[in-house]
Amino acid sequence: MAATIDIGTLITRDPKIRGGQPIIAGTGVTVRRIVRWYRMGEDPEQIADHYGHVALAQVHAALAYYHANQRQVDAGIAAEEAEEERLEREWYEQRAKAQP
Repeated sequence: MAATIDIGTLITRDPKIRGGQPIIAGTGVTVRRIVRWYRMGEDPEQIADHYGHVALAQVHAALAYYHANQRQVDAGIAAEEAEEERLEREWYEQRAKAQP
């Protein structure tokens, strides 16, 4: 008989990994990363396929965590996206200044 897994152990936080963001236990894959794939229309099976070391149950746990903490996770994703946009804008501005 297979061992029973407590789903509460599938998502963890460690201040030394990804700044303490919620991650899939034993990996560096953040809940936010899973949610971004999900928002792009990927289903849990497709998301698990992106990562050879992440099981389908772990993806479902990440999505359950997201749905239980949606406001907090969405705020983190929005902050990441704003930073990405800022860095991209800065890069283009620096590139434009460097060209004659």
